[in-house]
Parts: sequence; structure tokens; C-alpha cells
Amino acid sequence: MKLREIMSDSVIKIHPDESVAVAARTLARYNIGALPVCEDSGKLCGVVTDRDLVTRCLASGHTPESTKVREVMTKNVVSASAEMESGVAAHLMGRQQIRRLPVVEQGKLCGMVSLGDLAVREESCMDAADALGDISSNISMG
Repeated sequence: MKLREIMSDSVIKIHPDESVAVAARTLARYNIGALPVCEDSGKLCGVVTDRDLVTRCLASGHTPESTKVREVMTKNVVSASAEMESGVAAHLMGRQQIRRLPVVEQGKLCGMVSLGDLAVREESCMDAADALGDISSNISMG
């Protein structure tokens, strides 16, 4: 199954010049943990997570209202093509230790796939379980 068939195509995103405060409110409003960061053209330039906001803004003593998303976002984004097979995507997510995968076409964001999206599909359920196992094995408990 192709990612195009299972991805969420109505993606909430944010501009890199928005403030961290706006990003935090957006994450809370939509009850999500990550926002793709896109230029006006739709080009994916990063991802900002709730963890990024805490570790790169708050814990560093920056003010959310005056700190731009571009200053705290993850810039080296792992993404996938809409034509990628779901099993390949699950393995990529496990290997890269990520739970959400932006889907791009010609450099522009067109959707998002989560491990949950993969887990509810019979064809990729075991791949998603393996990916979650890979991600969880990297967590230290101490």
C-alpha cells in the first residue's frame, strides 16, 4: 500500500517566522505533537515538536513570544514520497527513531503519516509494531 492511500492530507502546518507561542497554542488546539514547518510556497523546511519547544526554547531561557519557530525547529527532516510503500515507510521511521513522517511531492508538503496510521492497516501493522519496537529500544530508563 502506498503512503498516498493512508496519509492525512489535511495537515496543520506553521510558518518558520511564527512565534514559538503560536506553535505551542496550535499544538494544544489540535492536540498534536508535531507541526511541519513550511515556507509560503509550501516547501517543507522543518518540523517542530512539543519537545523542541521545551528543550530548545523554554529550557534554554528563551521567551516563546519573541522566539521564532525557525530557531527551535528540527531542520534535517526525514520525509517520504507519496508513492513510498507503507512497509518501507515503517522501516524508515523505526531506523530514524520518528513517529511522524511528512510526505512530500516536489519538495512540497502534501501529507503526514504516523505510526498509528500504519498500525491500523493490516498490511503494515507488523511493520509499524517493529518500527515502534525500534524507537522504544532507544529509550533509556534511568
